[in-house]
Amino acid sequence: MSEIAAEPEGASTPDRTFIARLKDSDLLASFLSSKVTVAAGAVTIILFLAALLAPWIAPTDPFNPATNFLSDSLDPPSFIAGGDPRFLLGTDDQGRDMLSAILYGLRVSLAIGFCGVALGAAIGVGLGLISGYAGGWTDSIIMRIADVQLTFPAILIALLLDGVAHAMLKAQSRDESAFAVLVVSIGLSFWVQYARTVRASTMVEKNRDYVLAARLIGLSHARILISHILPNVMGPVMVIATINLALAIITEATLSFLGVGLPPTEPSLGTLIRIGQNYLFSGEWWIVAFPSLTLAALVLAVNLLGDWLRDALNPRLK
Repeated sequence: MSEIAAEPEGASTPDRTFIARLKDSDLLASFLSSKVTVAAGAVTIILFLAALLAPWIAPTDPFNPATNFLSDSLDPPSFIAGGDPRFLLGTDDQGRDMLSAILYGLRVSLAIGFCGVALGAAIGVGLGLISGYAGGWTDSIIMRIADVQLTFPAILIALLLDGVAHAMLKAQSRDESAFAVLVVSIGLSFWVQYARTVRASTMVEKNRDYVLAARLIGLSHARILISHILPNVMGPVMVIATINLALAIITEATLSFLGVGLPPTEPSLGTLIRIGQNYLFSGEWWIVAFPSLTLAALVLAVNLLGDWLRDALNPRLK
């Protein structure tokens, strides 16, 4: 007669590691099932790593005048006739290596995009939670402000905020504050989407049994919002943030192209495109072509990831 060994009391199955849970998740399976999404993820990771490691992998420092010489200006890429083997993608009008300028410009564009999206999400999520939870006149005021802002394109709002900020600053401090001004302009342009989405989700969640139970035991409204409602409305926020990252990068590039972004001494991708546009019809096509291709690849890859994340987190498509 066989005996079954009883497990000792208190014994429990060890917690699965994060990697093990990730391998069995539907999200990873959905990601790997689409070749386009995998390619977009690979391109995004490569560009992010290139921006992060720019100080170590860039041939020169484009921000350091000691490494740039006017005698090297407007050199074509090394793979065409007359190119200098030192400059794989050629040089710009200031003698800066275009590969180095693109890597550092990508770093700046991504930093502005991330900071702008984070600011917009923080404002929008906060106002959306308050609007949906409080209701009444608080909800009406916040939503009417959002409705007014929706009547204006984001780029016009960013231009207005950028112009007001620069008008209030002294001429010598404009270049120093350009990064912060761009982040605030982008953040204040994109908060409405977060606010309206979070408000709708909060209005549903606040009537759930777990929220009513939390009220019954005397939890404060702030704790209910932060600890209970906020985690349950973050799914749509992540999708919006991913898509808005691409929009933020395009907005920054547009502002820099229009001359109200970063100065030429600290170029982003938009600044490089603006500089290269001046030389496009004189034959120096590489100054505008390579930054434009980098920007297009980055925006397309992030947009594809945002579309995949939206479909993967949509319960109606499962």
